[in-house]
Amino acid sequence: MNRRAFISGAFAAGILRAAPEKRYEATWDSIRTHTVPDWYNDAKLGIFIHWGLYSVPAWAPPSGELGKVDRNKWFYQNPYAEWYLNSLRLKDSPTYKHHIETYGANFDYYDFAPIFDKDVRKWKPSEWAKLFHETGARYVVLTSKHHDGFRLWPSRVPNPKRPSESITAKRDLVGELTSAVRAEGLKMGLYYSGGLDWTFEPRPIASEAEMRSTAPKTEEYARYADAHWRELTERYQPAVMWNDITYPKLGKLTEIFSEYYNRVPEGVIDDRFSVDFSDFTTPEYSHYDKITPKKWESCRGLGFSFGYNRVEGPKEVIASDKLIALLIDIVSKNGNLLLNIGPRPDGSISDIQLDRLHALGRWLRVNGEGIFGSRPWVRASAKSAEGIDIRFTTKGDSLYAFLLSQPAQGVTIPSLQAKNGTTVSVLGAAAAVQWSQKEGNLIIPASRASGEYAWALKITPAPEPAG
Repeated sequence: MNRRAFISGAFAAGILRAAPEKRYEATWDSIRTHTVPDWYNDAKLGIFIHWGLYSVPAWAPPSGELGKVDRNKWFYQNPYAEWYLNSLRLKDSPTYKHHIETYGANFDYYDFAPIFDKDVRKWKPSEWAKLFHETGARYVVLTSKHHDGFRLWPSRVPNPKRPSESITAKRDLVGELTSAVRAEGLKMGLYYSGGLDWTFEPRPIASEAEMRSTAPKTEEYARYADAHWRELTERYQPAVMWNDITYPKLGKLTEIFSEYYNRVPEGVIDDRFSVDFSDFTTPEYSHYDKITPKKWESCRGLGFSFGYNRVEGPKEVIASDKLIALLIDIVSKNGNLLLNIGPRPDGSISDIQLDRLHALGRWLRVNGEGIFGSRPWVRASAKSAEGIDIRFTTKGDSLYAFLLSQPAQGVTIPSLQAKNGTTVSVLGAAAAVQWSQKEGNLIIPASRASGEYAWALKITPAPEPAG
């Protein structure tokens, strides 16, 4: 038997086997050996989706971004439309007044369920997946259950507080989107509100202190949340476990995490389980001001809300140039951007949200080379002699210098020492550009590029930082 025939026969007989995959034990020591997989470090951009019963009223006062509203007034003036139920329970809130005027005092929040189920019949998950792919996203995270307890998959786990049929979507929205997203070659992750579930705790949250005190702490709820995460892991194998707020202390997280990693070895877990372990951190409507060694992911809505808010317009929605600058800044500091969309109940996406996604996709098709698969350089930022903000990334033997505004007469990048034989090009331009060196500064003359908004200079080989 020749060697090729032997190898083929050996595989068929199961004689030759791949090295066994690492197995995780239900201990923190074992779980902490998990490392962030390359796909997540390379991905840079994900799409977050907040979609549920709150998408029917789709209303919140557009009071401002998280962190820019007085925390003492936040919950009464909550701009997060996905918090509609909590805001409705606060009798002095604008949401309560809106609800009474629009739906009447006897219309319960969960009465939105039949409307949602009827509208969602029109949804076409493949259209979403194609849009996310064209936007340039590498992964998607869907809210499988938000704080209102409404589930977007046909859970077998009974809710002891409400009839399961009243808090469960009629379509398997999680499963259908998971299949569509993977068909486009993207990773699929799932958000789950483990810390808050308002079917278990009806008291409204009026202050930050009350948010923690109203998190369900019973063994009954811990079993419920554990069973959900196990079900989601078994059924959908999400590439991201994105928990929110906190997690019940009686939950069996070492078991949940080890079971997850054993089923999805290249999965990642966020930092909102409130334990001393995570693959990445999650600043919300904020980002770090320097390169951070631990992987992180900034999440935010396109507007002030994550869930669709029908009253948001151009004043509330981030402008395309600022969105692109934000992505570049985050990537230069070792972060990913998890950018949220809030669809309507029928799955349609507002024109203003689509406009921002399309602008981001156009820009990434020209400049994504310096974003995807890149890593932080020795420093994240600089300011040119002309006053232009610059962010750096590196990949292979190249340095990418992103100019966050377009130069009129060329640009001088301080403290950058190019090597002999260096080539400089503008992504989106056909030809290399000339450059010169003066007193440790790299000088690039004016050039033309086809990209909108920020420009990316590709410098090969990567120069040394001077000074």
